[in-house]
Amino acid sequence: MDLKTIFQIPGETKQIDCSVSMQDVKVSGFYPFPTPITVCGKVENEAGIVTLHYTAVMDMHVVCDRCLTELDKREKMSFTHILVTELSNEDDDSYLVVEDGLLDIEELVVSDILLALPSKFLCKADCKGLCPVCGTNLNDSECSCEKKQFDPRLEALKELLQ
Repeated sequence: MDLKTIFQIPGETKQIDCSVSMQDVKVSGFYPFPTPITVCGKVENEAGIVTLHYTAVMDMHVVCDRCLTELDKREKMSFTHILVTELSNEDDDSYLVVEDGLLDIEELVVSDILLALPSKFLCKADCKGLCPVCGTNLNDSECSCEKKQFDPRLEALKELLQ
């Protein structure tokens, strides 16, 4: 995306409306993005400050990390970046440098989404997971397994307590 005129003219605005394919991006061993991601937003120069605001809407196919249930969900993520052509302090990461006035929007969207994804996907916040003994999904039913499991290395200590 060419943003040279945005940086030069205060009050200038440019709309963003595109789709980004992440079907070949692997996350935690899966390909969670079966369809292209819809990106809508704008870049605007307000009094010399160039800001990018956009929203990414995506369909995701993931597996719950506790109970292994497959999930299809629609996510909507919003992002904002302040754009600059150069930095005086290279350690400052609160600004996004747009060299030569050109922004690779696809690369930015992919990195923003990957950084915003949760470290674990859950089917629901209070997912009970699987029984470690029999593998029953504890969200669907209770199992009759003995819940007290002892470490076999500590068996000698157990005998001392009796």
